[in-house]
Amino acid sequence: MKIYYYVHTGHRIGLDRFRRAVAIINSLGDLDITLLCSDFRIAQVAKDFGIKNSVGVDVVRNIPQIALYGDKLIFDSMEANPIMLDDMRKYFSTFIRISDDINDKKEENEFLISPYLHGEGICNAYAIHDTFFQEEENKSIKVSFFFGDDDYEKDLEKYVSFIDGLNADLQLGFYYFLDYEESLKKRFPHHHEFDAYEEMVKKSQILITASPQAVLESLACGNKPIYFQREDYGTDFVELFKNLNVPIVENLDINQLSHVLQTISKQEYVKPTQFSEKIANFIKETLTL
Repeated sequence: MKIYYYVHTGHRIGLDRFRRAVAIINSLGDLDITLLCSDFRIAQVAKDFGIKNSVGVDVVRNIPQIALYGDKLIFDSMEANPIMLDDMRKYFSTFIRISDDINDKKEENEFLISPYLHGEGICNAYAIHDTFFQEEENKSIKVSFFFGDDDYEKDLEKYVSFIDGLNADLQLGFYYFLDYEESLKKRFPHHHEFDAYEEMVKKSQILITASPQAVLESLACGNKPIYFQREDYGTDFVELFKNLNVPIVENLDINQLSHVLQTISKQEYVKPTQFSEKIANFIKETLTL
């Protein structure tokens, strides 16, 4: 009987769930767990993030080609419809689902990890890698901008005027096209490659980003993130960020962003909770380890 962790990744979905998976798997210590990614590219480099075993499965329906009946699965994806989810609950001896939906509910034969829900069989928490709670003394970057790891439609290039005049550093994403990266670099005074992401988050006094996971990581560092809601992203994290007093900018509103920046010194951010031990204990108890 094996333990698997499936995470939805890709050039149209980004790596937020992958970064969350890294935080959770890291918190589980030496637990023998195999990460299943819906993208072969990130599966190949997952070892650089401390993931010992990773496999690309292309699509969620391919999970049974790797996992056997009776195995255990941690599932972080919105791909599956209710029928498919019910099949998974029957196929796996233990099924742990990670949800960001405030209107979600726990079904029979499953366990939930959620920042909103409470109750039996539910772990009320969000995942941030422990390393981000170690504050960086050298916060040498005044403003950074991270659109996200995915930009298949090259929207950032279209809307780069959103941050014109801020002299912001650019954090490049994982799935950007090579020629696209080069054109973006010319628009920013400084840029950071994909593998410098963690250092960028820690050193940026202000991080403007559409990545919910980056917001949480920046907040854990004691920095001042600003979340802007992309039109192609869901709004699941909005209520959580409101509770953490994170400024939210909608529709790439330049005037709204300008107001947030002018008043950010007075913004009373709420320090996020370090839930890694709570999540690890919940998973281990659920898996009866």
